[in-house]
Amino acid sequence: MPLLRIFAVCAVLAAPVILRAQREKFPPDDLDQIEKRWPDAKKSNTGIRYIVEVAGKGPILQPGDIVMVNYTGSLLNGTVFDQHHDRKRPFMFRVDRGLVIDGWDQILQLMRPGDRWTVIVPPELAYGRRGSPPKIPEYATLVFDLEIIGVKKEN
Repeated sequence: MPLLRIFAVCAVLAAPVILRAQREKFPPDDLDQIEKRWPDAKKSNTGIRYIVEVAGKGPILQPGDIVMVNYTGSLLNGTVFDQHHDRKRPFMFRVDRGLVIDGWDQILQLMRPGDRWTVIVPPELAYGRRGSPPKIPEYATLVFDLEIIGVKKEN
């Protein structure tokens, strides 16, 4: 009986963590737009929505890998705030080193070389309350067309 009681106490203490992980991270109005525009979008365990446009091959990216990407970033209303499209000189950085928004560091660890995805990032995994003036307002949901051009594995 004491073991059952310990299990019950652990379950009660863990409930807020479990519920937080399952909480929807998009503002309600944004979520309505996302579900209408991308009804078949998959959802990562951290709340990022994504659509696989082109499936790549090879191993999934790992923390520390140097990734080469081309992308277009836009607000939910379609306004483009940034883009980089240069196959000879793609945007390069190390995965999961805090060099890009959290949403990118997280979703990249589900992607493979050659993948082209549409990725919808909730505000708290992007620029959150502060935004990135003047182009990205506070609490903005961001949409990226993201293509993995290449990867160099960490040595």
